[in-house]
Amino acid sequence: MIRCIVFDIGETLVRDDRYWASWADWLGIPRHTVSALVGAVVAQGRDNADALRLLRPGIDVGAEYAAREAAGRGEHLDDTDLYDDVRPALAELRQLGVRVVIAGNQTAKAGQLLRDLNLPADFVATSGEWGCAKPSTEFFLRVTETTAGAGPWDTVYVGDHPANDTVPAAEFGFRTAHLRRGPWGHLWGTEPAVVETADWVIDSLHDLVSIVQREQQA
Repeated sequence: MIRCIVFDIGETLVRDDRYWASWADWLGIPRHTVSALVGAVVAQGRDNADALRLLRPGIDVGAEYAAREAAGRGEHLDDTDLYDDVRPALAELRQLGVRVVIAGNQTAKAGQLLRDLNLPADFVATSGEWGCAKPSTEFFLRVTETTAGAGPWDTVYVGDHPANDTVPAAEFGFRTAHLRRGPWGHLWGTEPAVVETADWVIDSLHDLVSIVQREQQA
């Protein structure tokens, strides 16, 4: 029985367009260049911030992030950054009695911005707030503290990135759903290793509602 569903954030609930566009504008670099480089480094298995380091060798990403915030050009999230299925699907899952948790690799500020959106979720946290990030075991241990007693076998972790989401979550013991959304979700969505590891491969968060309903009726 699925008692809790935990959601990744970037390209699962929130589009990354604004985040990388704002970095491009801050650095005075065409947005397409930044976007393409982010795709390239992630496909190579590198950290996405390596795109900024390629563009500005020697850049102190943390210092630049702080400078953007001080200039009033820092992180921002509003409803236009959410995928269209987020609010209705999360609300339906809660109506079915499922605990909804949001936990992904984002900054501490992103955690507060998400809470300010008043999403239909029971708990929201980010790696920046926890001081540990996916794919570390420590991150998934922290996730278990948010599930209100649901064990890994009763919990589904949903994400678009196999190396950060479905693979480490499955190794930890969670059930997993790979979301074919965003560049990484589509890039790896049909890979045999992803299909074999994930319990489900889905195209919309609404698919989770159907999955929960089927399990409740079984």
